[in-house]
Amino acid sequence: MAGIAAQMYTARQFCQTAEGLADSLRKVKDIGYEAVQLSGHGPISADEIKAILDEVGVKVVATHTAFDRLRDETDAVIAEHKLWGCDFVAIGGLPQEYRNRDGYYAFAKEATEVAKKLKAGGLTFGYHNHSFELEKFDGKTALEILYSESDPQLFTSEIDTYWIQHGGGDPAKWIRDMKGRIDVIHFKDMTVIDNKPIFAEIGEGNLNWPSIIAACQEVGVKWYVVEQDICQRDPFESLAISLKNMRSMGL
Repeated sequence: MAGIAAQMYTARQFCQTAEGLADSLRKVKDIGYEAVQLSGHGPISADEIKAILDEVGVKVVATHTAFDRLRDETDAVIAEHKLWGCDFVAIGGLPQEYRNRDGYYAFAKEATEVAKKLKAGGLTFGYHNHSFELEKFDGKTALEILYSESDPQLFTSEIDTYWIQHGGGDPAKWIRDMKGRIDVIHFKDMTVIDNKPIFAEIGEGNLNWPSIIAACQEVGVKWYVVEQDICQRDPFESLAISLKNMRSMGL
């Protein structure tokens, strides 16, 4: 049975100090989340974060960590994640310099080498997509290039349902295509206001959740991570709505 985690990036404005992060984690736990993904918090030391996690009693199942840190400070990243009991690390976004045809091919190779070192330290590397990777080069989307040119045992997927939909893709198909390399997924809904796509709480938008959930269950996703980049209300209220709706969907 997969678990549900809150992506703390959703409430990042409240997580810029140790006190703010602790308070935010307490709120998330009170809402009913069993676990979190750490991302977007302020300059808080790994030891401080460990103390907060122990005090509040939540589990970290994933992080977003900048690629340059994964590449240049690999040992430190591994040590932090071991301290927190977390074994999944993804990049939140592809560095700008790789966002071109040649860059996608290069990143697939470079990230595979970094992922190999992370794997040796007990961590699994994941790639979190946006919609820009659905631009096509040589008849293939950039996201297809990234996955086909990398080692599937090392370079795993953190599919973001909103951004796949935003780019014109089918989230359920992408999830199925990632079978064997997708332990963590970002659940994020999309609605339309004034003819513009915006972020919505899970179940409050237009994504096909029965199809997405069925695909996740087919491929054995382990963690559904709820993320909302921008909320139309208090972020904690948004996280609560998403969790309530996911529970009503049988998760």
